[in-house]
Amino acid sequence: MAKSNKKTEDKPTLFHKVKNERSILALAVSDSRLFAGTQAGEILVWSLETYERIDSIKAHHRSVLSLYVAKNDELLFSSGGDAIVNWYDLSDRDKRPISDLSRHPLNRNHRFFDSRGPGGAPTPRPSSALEPRSHSGKQLEIDQKDILQYAHNGYTYCMLLFGYPGGAIFGDEVLISGGGDGTIKIWAMDAENGGSISELKCLESGDDSVLAITLDGTLLYSGRSGGDINVWDLDTCQLVRRIESYAVDVLTLCIGHGSIFSGSANGVAKQFSPRYECLHQWQAHDQLILASLVTAHQGKAIYVTGGNDDCVAIWDVGTTTTGATEGTFTNNDQLLQSLAQLVALRTVSSKPEYSQDCRRGASWLRNLFKNFGAETEMLRAAGNTNPVVFALFKGRRNPGQKNKRILFYGHYDVVPADDKQRLWASDPFEMRGLNGYLYGRGVSDNKGPVLAAVFAVAGLVAEKSLSSDVVFLIEGEEECGSRGFQEVIKKSKAVIGVIDWILLANSYWLDDDIPCLTYGGVDGSQGINEAMKDLISILATLSSNDGSIQIPGFYDPVLQLTASEDKTYTAISKALVERDPERGDAYELAERLKGRWREPSLTIHRITTSAPTGSSLIPHTATATISIRLVPNQTTTVVSEALKGVLQAAFTDLGTSNQLSISVDHAAEPWLGDPGNRIFRTLEEAVLDVWGPLGHRRRGSVIAARPGVKDEVNPSARARAAAGTTAGTSASLTNGSDHHSQATADSPSSPSSPNGIKSPARRSWKPLLIREGGSIPAIRFLEQEFKAPAAHLPCGQASDKAHLDNERLRLSNLYKSKEIFKRVFRDLR
Repeated sequence: MAKSNKKTEDKPTLFHKVKNERSILALAVSDSRLFAGTQAGEILVWSLETYERIDSIKAHHRSVLSLYVAKNDELLFSSGGDAIVNWYDLSDRDKRPISDLSRHPLNRNHRFFDSRGPGGAPTPRPSSALEPRSHSGKQLEIDQKDILQYAHNGYTYCMLLFGYPGGAIFGDEVLISGGGDGTIKIWAMDAENGGSISELKCLESGDDSVLAITLDGTLLYSGRSGGDINVWDLDTCQLVRRIESYAVDVLTLCIGHGSIFSGSANGVAKQFSPRYECLHQWQAHDQLILASLVTAHQGKAIYVTGGNDDCVAIWDVGTTTTGATEGTFTNNDQLLQSLAQLVALRTVSSKPEYSQDCRRGASWLRNLFKNFGAETEMLRAAGNTNPVVFALFKGRRNPGQKNKRILFYGHYDVVPADDKQRLWASDPFEMRGLNGYLYGRGVSDNKGPVLAAVFAVAGLVAEKSLSSDVVFLIEGEEECGSRGFQEVIKKSKAVIGVIDWILLANSYWLDDDIPCLTYGGVDGSQGINEAMKDLISILATLSSNDGSIQIPGFYDPVLQLTASEDKTYTAISKALVERDPERGDAYELAERLKGRWREPSLTIHRITTSAPTGSSLIPHTATATISIRLVPNQTTTVVSEALKGVLQAAFTDLGTSNQLSISVDHAAEPWLGDPGNRIFRTLEEAVLDVWGPLGHRRRGSVIAARPGVKDEVNPSARARAAAGTTAGTSASLTNGSDHHSQATADSPSSPSSPNGIKSPARRSWKPLLIREGGSIPAIRFLEQEFKAPAAHLPCGQASDKAHLDNERLRLSNLYKSKEIFKRVFRDLR
């Protein structure tokens, strides 16, 4: 093999990382799950698809030292520092009774530690921490007659079984062990004598401890405490190569995908070719690498490492190994790679210095559409605004029928993430995977949902099962009030064509547990300019102490609450309180939701002056920014004129020599969808199919409080919050938790969870119909312009922190959203 010419950028890339609270000492993998044994005696289980933690098993009362998956992924074996071997049936819950722990080694008298001291009194024994295991299964204890004392003159650090081809040298199967005495020993196993072992061969090569061993055919690799990797030929029992790889201990070794991987005591991982050339080395962990393995999942070649920095790291080695082939990436892999590339483009529409990044973002999207076979154009407005990316995927033509046309609206621009206060855990424009979530600016708002929809259509096109035409309009000015968007759409209607349905995904669940559908919401704001003293006086006339708005006729058009709508609020509040009683009384929660979702409100966002910050100068100008949240039947024209009239009248009454200037920066009509129409019914059925049945467990504990996201809280809600009652919104119904959501990552078709618990077959829930997060200026405009109904699918959880630091999107939400879109684009006709 010629010397490798691989470039630095081809080195293994960190695909995802999962964080624990204790060191990772052992790793094992099945077809769909990753297992890790910890210093605390737990076995942690993650999904290989989403890296969401599925389970945590209290397996041992000391550290978990080794894990092994056997028998077609049906059995998991673990051994620990408590001198116990456990096994778990991964296919079904074990119906056998929990073992009697009275004879556990930790409860037996020890000849030394429990011996009697002076005066005949035994040493006090610490209270036992033993408790029944959380999962059933068998517990094994090795009989004394089957324990070989002093197999090595030091610790036995590593062992493996070797099925020798033909048994010509050592027999059909042997045990190989490495020890602190620097030797590797090969042991025969006597099946007729209970599997007892006897030494066949001892391989010696110095005094350095043998800390890790692995096999490649008949070549045995050993990692040593001096930093070397020795290569033994088991056919001849000769040392054939010594690789000087580290100046510190080699703690882990594994072979796969045509490479040799090693991990060391300084956290550095290395990848070697079959000719023992070091292809890559990188800092995989902050401290010791204590466990590693190689595997493949859905065609992706991955290398997994665990260390005493409490992390499990999953590395993508598909582009670095000779065993990986092109075209093996799954659709989800392409989705993640594309999302990482799009997040890296700093498409901040509110800052001129990022204008070129915004243009590059639009071009990147257009190229993606082209690669998937769509017809595409850049739609541009007058002035210096970012373009709207138009794309058209044509469905299969059915003779005698005209295809329905579905419009998907989204945006590629994002809010700033300068991180001057160092609040982000990592670079906001470099997507990072952690604990089943993707972190980065725009992953949730709105780049992740947009790409989920794009890849859903691309999948249908590849399968030749797209029956409707799908139009994409992805704008670059949404975070700035959709500047120029209406102008572009109106002059491009001939290009866009007739639209039958409108779909968007730019909001969030009400909490972190229950999928939702949004059927209403608005967005509006006003800018008012006046001197400080007068400004405060006239602003005070806009609302009363209880938060009601003092504009004549303001509430006249507001629709009355219907009985069916009242039932919807009752169902939502009961569902939330049932799983978390700490949310308070269901009736009070329903009333708070009504106040937030169906009552108009006014918010004063900020007041600025011409005086320098911190000075005592009297400012000659003052500016206030306010917004009014409208509800259906109210119009922006009527409310704007009424607002101006109230402010002008109050200003005139002051008799001041100052001047008042009022301007409306941007406004949008309120939107209220029809949750009973076909697109909502199709969405609901797709959500039920994809997320599957949910149980009735209470939500898990939360980690930390989080600030509000996206939507402003109305004044009366602020007053209640100040009094100690939190309004029932997405900002308050979740506290940014990483708890195990009831909407889980496992497919609904999975026969059981990893602990063997069967999923319920019936559907016991429906997605919540909410009016949270509908503040998208373009929704009502698109409905009116194309005379087509719109529906809104929230993709993210309430704790996604859109517009805030450490914005995130759960991997399972991204994948499930893509599947929901795929069903809707396929079934909506």
